[in-house]
Amino acid sequence: MTRVSGTRGAELSKEGLPGWLDPVARAAETVRPTQLSRFLPPADGAGRQSAVLILFGDGTRADAGEPTGEPMREGAADPTRSGAAADPARAAAAGDGPREVREGKTGRGPELLLMERAGSLRSHPGQPAFPGGALDPEDGDPRGDGPLRAALREAEEETGLDPAGVQLFGVLPKLYIPVSGFVVTPVLAWWREPSPVGVVDPGETARVFTVPVADLTDPANRVTTLHPSGHRGPAFLVESALVWGFTAGVIDRLLHFAGWERPWDREKQVPLDWRA
Repeated sequence: MTRVSGTRGAELSKEGLPGWLDPVARAAETVRPTQLSRFLPPADGAGRQSAVLILFGDGTRADAGEPTGEPMREGAADPTRSGAAADPARAAAAGDGPREVREGKTGRGPELLLMERAGSLRSHPGQPAFPGGALDPEDGDPRGDGPLRAALREAEEETGLDPAGVQLFGVLPKLYIPVSGFVVTPVLAWWREPSPVGVVDPGETARVFTVPVADLTDPANRVTTLHPSGHRGPAFLVESALVWGFTAGVIDRLLHFAGWERPWDREKQVPLDWRA
């Protein structure tokens, strides 16, 4: 276990992780930067250091499946959204795998926490994303534990989640977002003790929502975005949102290296406009 002093919950530990997360934890230990993206941090050290929280839950939150653009409140489970439960692993796609992964306790199964950025923001307006942001000086060394603290702090500020219920278990290689100049450290986490989440600042966040991993692996929900510049990238049509760009790229690679990816039609395209 790697412990970060001075920040509640900012530590790396695989102790007690559910078995369905083992493939993700293993991938984090072996994946190389070039296997995740062709955009890597500049060799001269340029770029603004930042971190995102890739938070996996098991679908047991009281407000699971209820995306909200309202100020944070406790919600109720929506029984009409329980049909997306399926094991995201390849074996489960064939009908195998642990029952808790196939169904989950609410029927949604494992899920990811995402947020939609406010449309008024100058950077990536209206785009679904992982919670996260730039490192603050108090977060500490960006080459050490700083990204862990930043990921938890930003997620709390943006979604209202309680960091005490979040277990960090891995860190992916740093990646680069050329359009914004951010050097991003993706921090992997398990929502060990789920807490209510929602919009904290409407000026920054339009809504907070979760997506079942089964929906992300469903070939029917997978598309390729095409930017007028000619750039193509993986994307997901889930929870009334188009998840694309950096966030979709990381999810795509995680599904692949965890062995959860299912064959999908890469020629099914969704065009973007110049403002994207």
